[in-house]
Amino acid sequence: MSQIIAIVGRPNVGKSTLFNRLIGEKRAIIDNISGVTRDRIYGDSEWNGKPFTVIDTGGFVKNSDDIFEAAIREQVHIAIDEADIIIFMVDVTTGITDLDEQMANILRRQSKKVFVTVNKVDNNSRLLLANEFWSLGFENTFFLSSMNGSGTGELLDAVAEVLLPPDPDAKDLAIPRIAIVGQPNVGKSSLTNALMGEERNIVTDIAGTTRDSIHSHYNKFGKEFYLVDTAGIRKKAKVHENLEFYSVLRAIRAMEESDVVMLMIDAANGIESQDLSIFGLAAKRNKGIVVLVNKWDLVQDKETNTARDFEARLKQKLAPFNDVPILFISVLEKQRISKAIDLALEVYENRNRRITTSVLNEVMQAAIERTPPPSHRGRFLKIKYITQLPLAYPAFAFFCNYPDHVKENYKNFLRNKLRENFNFKGVPLTVFFRSKN
Repeated sequence: MSQIIAIVGRPNVGKSTLFNRLIGEKRAIIDNISGVTRDRIYGDSEWNGKPFTVIDTGGFVKNSDDIFEAAIREQVHIAIDEADIIIFMVDVTTGITDLDEQMANILRRQSKKVFVTVNKVDNNSRLLLANEFWSLGFENTFFLSSMNGSGTGELLDAVAEVLLPPDPDAKDLAIPRIAIVGQPNVGKSSLTNALMGEERNIVTDIAGTTRDSIHSHYNKFGKEFYLVDTAGIRKKAKVHENLEFYSVLRAIRAMEESDVVMLMIDAANGIESQDLSIFGLAAKRNKGIVVLVNKWDLVQDKETNTARDFEARLKQKLAPFNDVPILFISVLEKQRISKAIDLALEVYENRNRRITTSVLNEVMQAAIERTPPPSHRGRFLKIKYITQLPLAYPAFAFFCNYPDHVKENYKNFLRNKLRENFNFKGVPLTVFFRSKN
């Protein structure tokens, strides 16, 4: 499971610039005006063979009455609580400010590894000035320029030493891990309790009651799997967090530990942007996905085609990856919750499906002959053969003469042909194109 690294600091010190550099793409908006980053942004990265998730947080301003700065301040605290490693960014051009001191005081109370990162150190005079930041009292202090990249390698080397490597001796790897994710108060803990047959998790009407991931071992009726519930126990009086931000953090953690994700949505609200965000995270991580529409018993005026029309609208929003099982359930009435597990285990089997190279080429070459790839600038593309890669999820390599010229719409065509001929329902398909003359 990849660990979480949070980049924190006061406004306009260069957190988003460093974030973009770490993930290798310009995803966070950068501007000289402080406070540009408000929504939390997540990205995946890897260094020295160790994967990790990076969170770009907004600028921390203590005791501000501004509504945005107050919301950002809450989210920064959550990021600090949830992260395994913290990168505390400061600016050499301004020296140590009161806001830096306030952030340092917060981080000193943490037991987590903190890396002080002095940004904008891009010449010798600034290198001398940067030594001032050793007075903050943190052992790990690095000088860099997130704009031109100097010094980031040394920082990442030190971070990689702290990151935990994958455990090769992890037990029960063959047992499916099914994560239950979704927005707060959608019924995740209730589903876990119903499946386990016990009050495993606290359930209240207050969104955010659940906190930490809980692994429940299910071994009944000839079925064995782990339920990874984004759940935990916290008193109602302590639930003050920005719940949307928190739910995404918990979803990331749960998905990292799972093979299949059961995305629960509320039948009354339908699928919302937050649900689509979680769905996209699961698909990007190549996890199997099942969509559960909970509280279907509360939908009024249901007719013969109500469920069919709801499913059609749902799949339209999930496009292009809409080959996903959708099940209408009621956790309260225990309607179709056993079917939900059957579907999740079926998707798990689909995710582990392996197609022999001979069968793969026989089927796909016939489809390619009927619909060959379009030419590119007078060059005719020819796919020589196809093979499935030995990965934990379905991934296929297409060997051709001009791999860089295969258009995205033809890649989608090949994915659809794979789905038509082989059962990969509920599983994202990854296709690679490699050179073969």
